[in-house]
Amino acid sequence: MSQGWKITVVVVAGMVIVSTPLVWLLDGPDTGQIVGASVQGATGVVALLWTLLRQQPTPPTPSPGNEEAIDTGSARATGGGNAHTGIRGPAGPGGGSARAERTGDAVADGPGSSAGTGIDRRP
Repeated sequence: MSQGWKITVVVVAGMVIVSTPLVWLLDGPDTGQIVGASVQGATGVVALLWTLLRQQPTPPTPSPGNEEAIDTGSARATGGGNAHTGIRGPAGPGGGSARAERTGDAVADGPGSSAGTGIDRRP
């Protein structure tokens, strides 16, 4: 969502949050209406702030045929095992590209074991 839309949403939401309690308070409120208006206003403000603050930016989606592996962690294989983090297998359709960043360590213990991080393009 663009910055302009966020500002518009905040302004409209603020007007809606304030409208009902304001009507109650302008009509000679009793104690219950004052409490209700306060609770409604506070709840609206908290809900609006919660929504705005909890949104995480969406990571860019790789285009079709392109693959990415970033911060995949470590791989460990023992006793003939096989472990790999990252991108593994034949190249994607159309011969797209592959990229791996900060993939971590790989450890293989024992005969026949293999471990790898990053890109493994064996068929």
